[in-house]
Amino acid sequence: MELILASNSPRRKEILQNNGFTFKVIPSNVEEKPINNTSPENYVKYLAELKATDVYLKYKNVVLGADTIVVLDNKILGKPKDSIDAYNTLKSLSNNTHIVLTGYCIISDSKKIVGVDKTYVTFNELSDELINSYIDKKLCFDKAGSYGIQDGFPLVSNIKGDYDNVVGLPIKKIKRILKDLL
Repeated sequence: MELILASNSPRRKEILQNNGFTFKVIPSNVEEKPINNTSPENYVKYLAELKATDVYLKYKNVVLGADTIVVLDNKILGKPKDSIDAYNTLKSLSNNTHIVLTGYCIISDSKKIVGVDKTYVTFNELSDELINSYIDKKLCFDKAGSYGIQDGFPLVSNIKGDYDNVVGLPIKKIKRILKDLL
């Protein structure tokens, strides 16, 4: 069976490639709608399952769907709408610890596995100059929480958990699941 990544994320694609997987990229076109009265963990699992199911129903191969969110004080910090939103998000993360959750769903003809990985990320105290420099590089606009840990800026002081999860895919868990399906 062939693996399909139901995501357009260049970071997820790179993580899979770096770990030796051969796959096609067929992004899901489902609309990501907020759900009331659910935990961030359940929400991110729901999004991953929604995306994977959408693609699986069309192609019937092994499909991997994923979604990553940033949570600070139980509030989901999405992708920034503009520079002001990115600034405010980064300022709120400054000198704080937040949670990065990646929901994943792997569907094959015989199984559906849905899970979530959690990583705690602590930011350095960010100066306005650093925040503005980061925003000026336009690295923040397609990323949950307005940042990418891999972008080369001194944003993060510590992580507790899987680095790849913060980038967008908990590859250690995904590899264990996929080895039984491919």
